[in-house]
Amino acid sequence: MAAIFTLSSISTMPSLPGGLTDHTGHFIGYGLLASLALRAFAGARWQGVTSSAAWRSVLLSSLYGITDEYHQSFVAGRTPAVDDWVADTAGATIAALAILLIARTRRSGANRDV
Repeated sequence: MAAIFTLSSISTMPSLPGGLTDHTGHFIGYGLLASLALRAFAGARWQGVTSSAAWRSVLLSSLYGITDEYHQSFVAGRTPAVDDWVADTAGATIAALAILLIARTRRSGANRDV
């Protein structure tokens, strides 16, 4: 969250490497945020990665995206944008779903070994 806040405080953002779009940056950044939040909610254990933990990580990330867009309204040269928040939420959702799928696959494989 601190990294996102710091980047949001910059008046003029440099272009992303590789020609990535602003929305791609939002998608990746909030995907990482949701991944870290899900790890925390899961207690850093694969068994803790549940639908509830995934949903909470998406909710936290999406709500933070709203506050980040609001924060940008106070930064010269920056404006809040709904489409940025949509990219934030989409990135968080895809990341959480991917991790949930991986966790379920790991647990399923572990059950077959028994």
